[in-house]
Amino acid sequence: MSVRVLVADDQPLVRSGLRGLLERDGDITVVAEAQDGGEALRLARLTRPDVALLDIRMPHLDGLVVTRELAADPATAAVRVIVLTTFDIDAYIFEALRSGASGFLAKTVSRQELCRAVHVVAEGEALLSPSVTRTVIAELARRPTPPHRSPERLAPLTAREKEVLASVATGLSNAEIAQALRMSPLTVKTHVSRVITKLGVRDRTQLVVLAYETGLVTPGGATQ
Repeated sequence: MSVRVLVADDQPLVRSGLRGLLERDGDITVVAEAQDGGEALRLARLTRPDVALLDIRMPHLDGLVVTRELAADPATAAVRVIVLTTFDIDAYIFEALRSGASGFLAKTVSRQELCRAVHVVAEGEALLSPSVTRTVIAELARRPTPPHRSPERLAPLTAREKEVLASVATGLSNAEIAQALRMSPLTVKTHVSRVITKLGVRDRTQLVVLAYETGLVTPGGATQ
């Protein structure tokens, strides 16, 4: 089944370039193009794409605002967002993930990386490589400790699920978590799915942010 994609960027050449790259993949169809954030929201609500590729800097509404609006609207909450930028990744990645994005890519990625990213997030997974996780952790380390952490947010989790969440927050893959906690990769996958459901977050990327904001883990790597 073809993945339906919306592309939003204020530069026509970038939009056409992304369309060309994506449609060389036989399992991706670009269903809409938007030149600003407002149009991206309107077209997302009209076409209901599986994935939205959003430039982080657009007129009227930027990619972060559009991401938050899509996540908050029940009609578009299922749309997975990949944020694209030519800017310094460190400056924007945390806010993009916190806003509800499932992935974050620089515009310098290859066609193969771009198409793979679309397929990964369309399948409900998060595009969160260890390098991206390290960037999130570094950004959190620079921020002051939240004055009002909310560990009670994790109350629905079992002790084992908290262990799995802490491992996810350090950037480990399911296979690495399985090895560290001595369980099968399938069991880890089940635990991660349950944690996502219990905490009411969209995907693995938001688990990382939540683990730090609740104080379960700290930028130094300690687990509470």
